[in-house]
Amino acid sequence: MAEPKLAVWRKSRSSSERKRSRALVQPVAASSPVARKRPSSDGEGPPAEAPCSNNSEEDMFGDYDNFYGNDSLIAHVADIEHKYLQDKNIHVKAAGEIVLGNLQSGVHQKEQDNFSASQNVVVLKEGACQMCDSDPADGNQELAESILDDLPSSQLLCFEKMDGLPSASRTSPISKGRDEHVNSFSDKIIDPLSFYAGAEHKNRPTDSSSHSTCVLFKSESLKDHLKSAMTGNARAQTLQVSKTKQLKEAVLSEEIFVARKAIESSSLDIGPFYGLPSKVKDLFRQLRGIETLYEWQHDCLMLESLQQRKNLIYSLPTGGGKTLVAEIIILQELLCRQKDVLMILPYVAIVQEKVRGLSSFGIELGFLVEEYAGSKGRFPPIKRRVKKSLYIATIEKGHALVNSLIETERIDDLGLVVVDELHMLGAGSRGAVLEITLAKILYTSKKTQIVGMSATLNNVGDLQKFLQAEYYTNNFRPVELKEYIKIQDTIYAVDSKTQNGFTFSHLLNFKYSSNLEKADPDHIIALVTEVIPKYSCLIFCPTKKNCENVVSMVSKYLKKEFRAHKEKEKQDLIKNLKSIGNGTLCPVLKQTIPFGIAYHHSGLTNDERKSIEEAYSAGVLCLLACTATLAAGVNLPARRVILRAPYVGNDFLKKNQYKQMTGRAGRAGIDSAGDSILIVQEKDKHLVQDLVHSPLENCYSNLLLELTKGIQSLLLSLVGLKIAVTHEEVDNFMGCTLLGVQQQLLSKEKSFSEIIKDGLENLIEKGLLKGRISEKDHNSKSTLTITPLGKATYKGSIDLAYCNILYRELKKGLEGLVLESNLHLLYLSTPYDMTSTCSPDWIIYLRQFNQLSAAEQKVADIVGVPESFITKMASGQAIRKNVDNAVVNRFYLTFVLYTLLKETNIWSVSGKFNLSRGYVQNLLNSAASFASCLLHFCEELEEFWVYKALLIELTKQLTYCVKTELIPLMEVAGVLEARAKQLYNAGYKTLAHLANANPETLVRMIEHLSRRQAKQIISSAKMLLSEKAEALQEEVEELLKVPMDIPGTH
Repeated sequence: MAEPKLAVWRKSRSSSERKRSRALVQPVAASSPVARKRPSSDGEGPPAEAPCSNNSEEDMFGDYDNFYGNDSLIAHVADIEHKYLQDKNIHVKAAGEIVLGNLQSGVHQKEQDNFSASQNVVVLKEGACQMCDSDPADGNQELAESILDDLPSSQLLCFEKMDGLPSASRTSPISKGRDEHVNSFSDKIIDPLSFYAGAEHKNRPTDSSSHSTCVLFKSESLKDHLKSAMTGNARAQTLQVSKTKQLKEAVLSEEIFVARKAIESSSLDIGPFYGLPSKVKDLFRQLRGIETLYEWQHDCLMLESLQQRKNLIYSLPTGGGKTLVAEIIILQELLCRQKDVLMILPYVAIVQEKVRGLSSFGIELGFLVEEYAGSKGRFPPIKRRVKKSLYIATIEKGHALVNSLIETERIDDLGLVVVDELHMLGAGSRGAVLEITLAKILYTSKKTQIVGMSATLNNVGDLQKFLQAEYYTNNFRPVELKEYIKIQDTIYAVDSKTQNGFTFSHLLNFKYSSNLEKADPDHIIALVTEVIPKYSCLIFCPTKKNCENVVSMVSKYLKKEFRAHKEKEKQDLIKNLKSIGNGTLCPVLKQTIPFGIAYHHSGLTNDERKSIEEAYSAGVLCLLACTATLAAGVNLPARRVILRAPYVGNDFLKKNQYKQMTGRAGRAGIDSAGDSILIVQEKDKHLVQDLVHSPLENCYSNLLLELTKGIQSLLLSLVGLKIAVTHEEVDNFMGCTLLGVQQQLLSKEKSFSEIIKDGLENLIEKGLLKGRISEKDHNSKSTLTITPLGKATYKGSIDLAYCNILYRELKKGLEGLVLESNLHLLYLSTPYDMTSTCSPDWIIYLRQFNQLSAAEQKVADIVGVPESFITKMASGQAIRKNVDNAVVNRFYLTFVLYTLLKETNIWSVSGKFNLSRGYVQNLLNSAASFASCLLHFCEELEEFWVYKALLIELTKQLTYCVKTELIPLMEVAGVLEARAKQLYNAGYKTLAHLANANPETLVRMIEHLSRRQAKQIISSAKMLLSEKAEALQEEVEELLKVPMDIPGTH
């Protein structure tokens, strides 16, 4: 039998829940609130609520007018009151007994039939209550109390009016579910006598209640009070809130609470879905089509190390489902532990894709998703009082975010950091930045958990030691992968167990004419026609030009039948690409798309790449020729993957790259198997044999190799953030880096400590640090401090190789900043690291220079590019005067940006400057990011205050590079220029328009938009709107906050 207290718990439920529970008679499991799932048609989620409309006054009170037995409550009250008023001799003390006695008598006979209890949860049957107390007196009292409890809030208002019953005493946990965390079931138990007028204690006898006596002597009858209050409350329906929605939110709140408690106690019984509310499982099914997890995913999530919040590295082949595990761990942190989360991804495109994908979860589960990529992101992030944030960031933005949290002493707010593609630690300067970020988190916060994942890891021991992490690995692939090598017309199966690495499989069965043999000596057409158009195929090529040549050749020799496959959709794609290029379409794509073929590389604009990816995912395109970046950058699997040659550019293929590319073969849930074919020339046969037998490449620290972006940048920020301010402290920190773990691999010429000392001295020489380091004992106790320039450099994430040049140019700009146009400001915002890739066309350079106004030509003189120099270079004359080539190249790139901001058309600008449109797109993205860094740099130096307002506007222009009216739409993750134009022309002109759009209407009005894309756009818009509203609310609350240190208050 349930404890008496639990029988009372039912009383605290809201009227909406009470009403629903009458229709639900089956017993419910009693283990936890999580287990109390309401049945529905599909066995999941709550039952549908029948539409209800009570317009007539007669039906206004629904089934509440006869909530017990067959007699009307109001009629009973009227009879009792009438009988009482006739008998003047009835003592005041007995009044309460008469009321209660009559009310009880109508129910007492049915009490055995009308109630059922299942273990510790009470479920209503047909409208009354079951007594759980064996004491008759107590039972009598509770029965009376339960009758009043069954009154809806509109009827209880009557008693509140007459007795001053506080509203708070009636508020159920259901209605509070969204605003407060429930601590235990006992917290929900409301004193049953609180529903009595003037009740103060549950054991207080009702016949001694003098206040309830007063009720009966009111001049207005109790019946009138009830009717008046019920009518008024029934009509006053201002909030259109679905009861179904309220119930769902209440259950979600309760489940989150139980999950949080389970996780905090490290219990193995962690709730319905890995410590998360059942709604999360429903969302994965609705939004992703995921019904169940793979066995390895379950094992990984149940690891004891995860339960104990230890750091974790896990590694599986590409396509094994690593991301889903990370997302579940992220949701546990956000919902159950109520901590912020940082997710670090390698590329901007993947960040935007992930923001779109997780915004729907954020909207449904009540957390914020914030994008940190390119020029987007606040430093430090807004400190939220209620909702928690998921920061999705690129490597560089993730580092800046961590710096800002350490500086504001909020790093412990970050409960979890998830790193995708952990092997990027070994990838040049970006690897160095990632290592710095993780080392700072490990050193400054003992509460932040780190989870890293990768498909290609080898020296895991070093990474485990660096991250102080456990390791989990599995060779699971949802689809079998068969690897082959093709030499001439023979196909060999890859078999690392054999001596030469592969065994004979079969000969190609495809008849080639002599002309076709010359055009396609590698038999690519034979290989692709085995799978397309029914299935998809990727061809990885060494260079961008090779991608275009391959698709041109294949389309030229394919049969005409290939044009008939999804012909209308292909024409729509061509039309869409034309609109993106303002009427211009790449001639190669114009030729190949009718056959369902296209290329994909960095030479395309963002809009073009996105359209091609969507068309490939939808099956409109069946063959893509792409560069290696696609393997790591975008999730586009295929039935067959062909590697055109074992090279990436001019470099021979690495094992990691080979695994990344071949891992794209086989689509989970679509294909039963996938295959990869590496085309090899006879001369490369021995190299490929080595490739097959070789292990994955080791991951080594890049802190020393990338000097200015690596160790020097780290040392500067350590002192700036006060993480380490003496040589000894710096040494201790450096021992915790991956470089420190791998220091035995350093040359023997200098010790690790000497390398650190040299780095600190170099920073002092550059004027970025102040202090002195003794030659003899390193003076390890001497404190180092950062200079204003040093602080501006690390806070702006400026490469130390350029910080002094940048400072000088900004200082020079103060003497005569030309503001007639934005040319001068654009020059200062042009990224330094792109000048080495620029080779100016001098004729174009001179033509663009001559189109400048006199004031703009003055800018060229100020920065150091004289007209005479450009003229002589264009005419091929000898140059005697020394001119800095880096400045000349940078100013040429400034011309490109200047033209682009005026015309906002990448196609026309790339034609004017004879550059690929992909290069122009990359320049624009880099300039937007650098302008954002420049803004943070100037904010730290008071002398550059004038630049702040100018750079805010310029950063926005470079980020979007569209007409002003499209900017609000392009703030939404994944909405690029072409889509923004479509939305704007269809009448969706603001963020609010998008956030409140109907997906079906959006699909109908916007061409080439799938239902899934429409839902993602709407979710992203809702998330952005919510984020902005929350930010304003936080600002308001901060302004209204009463200071704790007001003079004279203590």
